[in-house]
Amino acid sequence: MILPSAIGVLAIGMTLIYASFLDLRERRVPHKTWHPALIAALPLAAWVYATQILHLNTQQVPGYLALLIGLPLLATAVDVLWQKNQSRLDVERAEVYETLAFMSVLSLPAATLIYGALVLHQVQATGYALLGCIFCSIFYAFQRLNLFGGADAYALMIITACLPLHPWLPFAGTPPPGFFPFTTLVNAVIINIAAPLWIFLRNLTGGDYAPFPVMFLGFPVAGDGIADTFGFVMEDLEERDGALTRRFIGFREGLHRMIHGGNRIYTKDLREHPERFRDELHLYRRAGRVWISYGIPFIIPITAGFMTALVVGDIPYMILQFVTGA
Repeated sequence: MILPSAIGVLAIGMTLIYASFLDLRERRVPHKTWHPALIAALPLAAWVYATQILHLNTQQVPGYLALLIGLPLLATAVDVLWQKNQSRLDVERAEVYETLAFMSVLSLPAATLIYGALVLHQVQATGYALLGCIFCSIFYAFQRLNLFGGADAYALMIITACLPLHPWLPFAGTPPPGFFPFTTLVNAVIINIAAPLWIFLRNLTGGDYAPFPVMFLGFPVAGDGIADTFGFVMEDLEERDGALTRRFIGFREGLHRMIHGGNRIYTKDLREHPERFRDELHLYRRAGRVWISYGIPFIIPITAGFMTALVVGDIPYMILQFVTGA
């Protein structure tokens, strides 16, 4: 067991559980929710990188620390100057702190990669740091493309930056190369797949039929109570000559709207801005029942994937061991 990682696991795990509760109840996770995990996990993760991955000696530690501290400060300064240049307004102090926390997460594997590869010439030893940079970049890009929520991306980036190694050997062992964030993500995706299967069975047993993909992705709710649910509306409704017409929004069209910020209606917006969606709410009430996508926040499967990665290990690896009898 790597004790500093175990402490980081506790801090991040408790934060994930609390963030899941907030996201399920309010569909919003403030940035400050992650501060305790960052304060506890980032320094300990730096210690793990220095001792378990780079194997630094006493003389090399100051240079590594200087890069760990200087890189996020530099990145934050550049970001603040860019924001001021774009808006020509002063950036709030709270925004600066949030940017610094975010840059510290991204800079941890980046600083380790730079120091290990360029200063120590330990290219092979920096593999975990390289994987951390790649995964953090992917999660950040997904968030920018609206494929991930901000809380989901932030949670995955914190896990990636702060827990590159398994803190202990789980029940099913670890497949090579033993990169803990990948195990967490794979488990989260597998657990999340169970939700569409449950939705399909619910629709099938309830007699609610729709085109094939829709039955896995959503379910109908009462039109007059749609604002009290969570999810995205899966139908376009229109009134023509007194008649109500409706069509399902296809998967490709829905994905396009999500990425490009099109007219994808979130039920939370209906609840918070009823005056803006007066016409839509009228059509939903008239329709009687309207299909919405399920509204389970992805941070809940992330939390479950994190816990199973700690206890069980990699789920596909476990299944493979069971099938092969290894």
